[in-house]
Amino acid sequence: MPQKRKLSGSKLFVKKFGGTSVGSIERIEAVAEQITKSAHSGEQQVLVLSAMAGETNRLFALAAQINPRASARELDMLVSTGEQVSIALMSMALQRRGIKAKSLTGDQVQIHTNSQFGRASIERVDTEYLQSLLDEGVVPIVAGFQGIDPHGDVTTLGRGGSDTTAVALAAALGADECQIFTDVAGVFTTDPNIDSSARRLDVIGFDVMLEMAKLGAKVLHPDSVEYAERFRVPLRVLSSFEAGQGTLIQFGDESELSMASLVQGIAVNKALATLTIEGLFTTSERYQALLGCLTRLEIDVEFISPLRIHEDSPSGRVSFMLAEAKVETLLNELEGLSESLALGPLIIERQRAKVSLVGKGLQAKIGLLAKMLEVLGNETIHAKLLTMSESKLSTVIDERDLQKAVRALHHAFELNKV
Repeated sequence: MPQKRKLSGSKLFVKKFGGTSVGSIERIEAVAEQITKSAHSGEQQVLVLSAMAGETNRLFALAAQINPRASARELDMLVSTGEQVSIALMSMALQRRGIKAKSLTGDQVQIHTNSQFGRASIERVDTEYLQSLLDEGVVPIVAGFQGIDPHGDVTTLGRGGSDTTAVALAAALGADECQIFTDVAGVFTTDPNIDSSARRLDVIGFDVMLEMAKLGAKVLHPDSVEYAERFRVPLRVLSSFEAGQGTLIQFGDESELSMASLVQGIAVNKALATLTIEGLFTTSERYQALLGCLTRLEIDVEFISPLRIHEDSPSGRVSFMLAEAKVETLLNELEGLSESLALGPLIIERQRAKVSLVGKGLQAKIGLLAKMLEVLGNETIHAKLLTMSESKLSTVIDERDLQKAVRALHHAFELNKV
């Protein structure tokens, strides 16, 4: 649990910069200019940096050439070095501008995690050293994505872990705000690359933001949103490429957040597949075997239901979605299971995408489902599967229809209007 300590004097901001924001010497220099101006205006700042764009993938590729089955511990030791490059370069850039700065690894900051290599969770952050640096007027530049376990081993927090590092530091230090700088100007009603009429939201609630992140919005990692909500950290998404207020993620009910529409955004997730198994639910043994298989392979799935079930459909049918890249791995495992448990046919459908309406109180509004299906039907888009909850209404479609579907739904639910 974070060790929260209230700071006095100037406002404190924890600022995280992603890989594209520090992806070149030019970008590092631009960020250093921005931080210098903020320092001269009296802000206290703690920076959290990702590795330069592409660096983590490069390191994983090197490991694969040496040993495709390298241990998770050694992989963490390797890929954690990417952030050390960016933090050291940023410190040099700030020092050249007369700003006192110091680069720090997760070990030096004392970001304590469990020992789940590759997907570690932060358990506590010691703030004494960071606080002493801030008191001396130093800008700490912290390597994101990493920590140290109880045995002194380097751990990493998984993809998107730098966001979580920033939120954890903000919570521990009692920062006024945690700011996530990325290559977009904030949180939009949908992906602007799909629909150019997508609007930037000034404010969004934590519950809606978390759902958007889980459903495919790449602007924030879901773990960081959950952490910020748990420890009441004000969170803001901004662009490191252009000035602006970005999007503030904060607490409050729908009226307080000035949300006029029930549906507040459309999230998309591409490169999916659906797998349908006949006869799975006829015995608990079969279901437990499938869950054990998914857990062992570390494959995340979402169970869904067919939109229409024919009367002649065999009992016990279940469908779920998973990343298309994981299909072959799962099929190899299920081949043996299918024989031993006498499962029915396995049906795979590839090149699928999930489109999700996100908001509040959606489950109680059956009219939303009817409208969604009508809009898609008018575009001759077949909604294949459906999942629904209080905060989302999702359907699976052919990936080739994704842009057409998002644009039609974005317009139909008036998300393009202020």
